[in-house]
Amino acid sequence: MKILYVPKKWILAIILFICLGMGTWYVVKPEAVETAGSPAASKRLVINMVTGEFKSQLENGKEIEAYRWDPGTIHIPYDQPVTLSIYGVNGKEHPFFIEGTDVKGTVVKGKETVLHLRFKKQGIYRLICKTHSDISHNGPMIAYLVVD
Repeated sequence: MKILYVPKKWILAIILFICLGMGTWYVVKPEAVETAGSPAASKRLVINMVTGEFKSQLENGKEIEAYRWDPGTIHIPYDQPVTLSIYGVNGKEHPFFIEGTDVKGTVVKGKETVLHLRFKKQGIYRLICKTHSDISHNGPMIAYLVVD
């Protein structure tokens, strides 16, 4: 029987070599997925929103509520095709318009409203619910579409 003798000073080098090899394999293995970068310009960006509601009760027992779009602010690339999908979760219906455009519609509870958009001008556009336009109507229910 032969015994392999490894000097003590070589053990650390062997361990380092094994770790380096395993690390290299992990980085270059085919299952690795790139997580940085931007989507291809030719693909349509899909943005998902929902309708939301907050409820609370005041000390005197009065119930208060407020409606909102979620997320409340989205960034849209300038002059790119975008699909905005809005799903109605809270509230019976939310008739809306996008300020500065001719886009309008209604989001209904339990249904998806799909808008195909392309903004030719940079700026901030407000998505405004007509039902919840101010505090006296449980709002304002406004989302900001930032086109840049």
